[in-house]
Amino acid sequence: MKNEKSDNWLEIGKIVSPQGLSGELRVYPVSDFPERFEVPGKRWLLRGSDTEPQPIELLTGRYISNKNLYVIKLAGVENCDQAEALRGCKLMVPASDRPQLGENEYHVLDLIGLEVFMQASGELVGTVVDIIPAGNDLLEVKLHESFATNKKQKTVLIPFVPAIAPVVDLPSGRIEITPPPGLLEINN
Repeated sequence: MKNEKSDNWLEIGKIVSPQGLSGELRVYPVSDFPERFEVPGKRWLLRGSDTEPQPIELLTGRYISNKNLYVIKLAGVENCDQAEALRGCKLMVPASDRPQLGENEYHVLDLIGLEVFMQASGELVGTVVDIIPAGNDLLEVKLHESFATNKKQKTVLIPFVPAIAPVVDLPSGRIEITPPPGLLEINN
């Protein structure tokens, strides 16, 4: 998945298909904030060939939990054909519109690419390549050659909880971990 990270815009979801006949749309969310899809107001729509998103009005939205999708209604989209024309478009918000985060909350995009170190020894473990949403999010860390004892193992999953990742230092691009014994060998 290529991450088009424009400085001015954040992608919050992708329109995957029409829902029903009245112009509703199914959206696959890439944002953790439900209000992006449920609170009426202005959003921006990026069509495949455009470089800049166009403003659009979100009227309603609801979450369908068993499908991990939102069904939304946009102003001016009143039938299945108009909805179909938006398949594959991205929903965006201005980057300045990031919700304020609570303590120990991070934006997924900010974590990818951080280097992970053992807190006790300062040894470089590897680099965060993905975040896997679970009950507790998991950091997928690509192991550094010096650390990958078992050559078959390229990545390791580390629970992203304060007990195991007590230090997240965004400005210097590092996470320090205190994994319990055996955690880094689990996947062997």
